[in-house]
Amino acid sequence: MVIHPDCVFCQIISGEAEASIVYQDDQVTAFMDIRPLFTGHILIVPNDHFVGLTDLDDAYGKQMFTVARRLAKAMLHSSLDCEGVNLFLAEGPAAGQTVFHSHLHVIPRHSADGFSIQHPAGYGERPSREILDDIAHQIRQSLTSE
Repeated sequence: MVIHPDCVFCQIISGEAEASIVYQDDQVTAFMDIRPLFTGHILIVPNDHFVGLTDLDDAYGKQMFTVARRLAKAMLHSSLDCEGVNLFLAEGPAAGQTVFHSHLHVIPRHSADGFSIQHPAGYGERPSREILDDIAHQIRQSLTSE
C-alpha cells in the first residue's frame, strides 16, 4: 500500500487519524466528511495514495464509483432527509481540490437545501458545430494509451 505520512486521508486509512468509517475494502475507504455540506456527506478515497483523478489507477476509480452508487442508494433509502445525491471529484486547485489525495464526494441532497451550482456568464450559449468539432479533435489528439 502506498501511504504518504503527511496526507490526512492516508492517516485515516492507516488508522493513525480518527474517522467515522462507512465502508472499507481492499481498494477504497468511505468515511464521513468532517466539514459536510449536508448531514450524511461522505468521502470515498482509494487506499493507495493517488494525488488526483488523472493519476488514479482505473481499478481504484471503478471501485470508487461502484461504492458511490451503493452509498447513494443507501442514502436514498435511509432515514436521512435525502431526495437526491450529487457526486463531486475535483482535479487540481483550479477545480477546488484542497486535499491532494484523490477523493469522491457523495453528497445527499434535498430540494430545499439551498445548495446550487452557479453557472458562469455566457453559460447556455451554444458554440458552432465547427468549434465543438475542433475542441473534440484537440482532446482526441491528447489522449494517451495507458
